[in-house]
Amino acid sequence: MTDAVGVAVFGASGYTGAELIRLVAAHPLFELRHAAAGRMAGACLGSVLPSLGARDAGMVLADGSAPPPDGVRLAFTALPHATAAPVVADLVRRGIRVVDLSADFRHQDLSAYREAYGIAHSEPELLRSAVYGLSEWNRQSIAGADLVANPGCYPTSVLLPLLPLLLADAVDRDGVVVDAKSGLSGAGRAVKQGSLFCEVNESVAAYGLPRHRHQWEMEEQARAFAGPAACRIRFTPHLVPMNRGMLSTLHLRGDAERWHGILAERYRDDPFVRVLPPGELPGSAAVRGSNRCDIGVAVQEKEYGVVVSCIDNLLKGAAGQAVQNANLMFGLEEGCGLSREALWP
Repeated sequence: MTDAVGVAVFGASGYTGAELIRLVAAHPLFELRHAAAGRMAGACLGSVLPSLGARDAGMVLADGSAPPPDGVRLAFTALPHATAAPVVADLVRRGIRVVDLSADFRHQDLSAYREAYGIAHSEPELLRSAVYGLSEWNRQSIAGADLVANPGCYPTSVLLPLLPLLLADAVDRDGVVVDAKSGLSGAGRAVKQGSLFCEVNESVAAYGLPRHRHQWEMEEQARAFAGPAACRIRFTPHLVPMNRGMLSTLHLRGDAERWHGILAERYRDDPFVRVLPPGELPGSAAVRGSNRCDIGVAVQEKEYGVVVSCIDNLLKGAAGQAVQNANLMFGLEEGCGLSREALWP
């Protein structure tokens, strides 16, 4: 396929939206035709996203309710949960394929969505047709989908290392403990007291307890991909004072000496998952600016150990994986327009 795919981005003024705009602008076969952002409607894209190059900087941001122009075949929706669902439904009715980065279409279990987000789902019929977009695990379904639910950042960082071990019956399903750290961009661009410099600088804090909403997503998808047996995940997320990046430490019980081999074999041919050599553990700086997930294993005792994964929360945890999924949807090379290489230092 050589014709450019016309693209719309909804929620273009946020951090994830900004990354989507940047990736689309650099993509050889995607062309930005429409960018929308409710509060910033009427502003030039370049004034809202100062990092943007000249080509798209003059585009005027549309109101979030404005339909995209003719020629748009793909939409990325980077909107808050509950806000996204009606926008996505309208786009799908118009025949536009959608990668949704909200939580609105990640749960096939309506009761889990209600518990996690405190509201009933507004588009239950459309929800049934959504495909979960964990790229390395669902390629065939993603390729044929009109609506892909992009995974959350924490679930991506946890499921990529966990699923192969569950499928190999190499870990205790009731003994999964996850300690995760995220950069502040994960909290969004809106002004909130908890994101102010003086509140977060030189501080690390747990949040979202006693049960963070992504815990429902992790457990549901663990059952979907690794068998119906329940997987209980005890999950504690933290905010750390860095702009971007995510590190998840999985404390596991099982046949620890098998873990590295299982992971290395599963991801041997996956371009965006790197299993480090035995004895090496990843750091968040080594994946910053890339669509890569780095995974390391440390065996502490015969039946205990940790598996550590790192992603850029805005890329493999959001916009990068969304473009990876869009590439699959349109029959393109999976890594088209994406970088395996990180920024360093």
